[in-house]
Amino acid sequence: MPAPYRSTPVFDEQTLPAALRSRHNMKAGVWGIIRVFEGRLRLTYLDPPSEIVVEQGGSGLLRPQQDHFVEPLGPIRMRVDFYDAPPV
Repeated sequence: MPAPYRSTPVFDEQTLPAALRSRHNMKAGVWGIIRVFEGRLRLTYLDPPSEIVVEQGGSGLLRPQQDHFVEPLGPIRMRVDFYDAPPV
């Protein structure tokens, strides 16, 4: 897997920005991976509509221009890594 070109800080349920908790998307050409280090996080995709729960040690893929939002399910520690190509 290529290295991310940027990563967010590690957020917890208190420091997770409101912008990530409401509808937003990745920029054109940008992929993301949400990494959950502790706890559980609901990742909701809006187009097409679906949701997954990302458990401790798991990750969720974000595609370019894909609308989504996240919701902590209790105490969490997570971050988002950004890539300029599919992170496979």
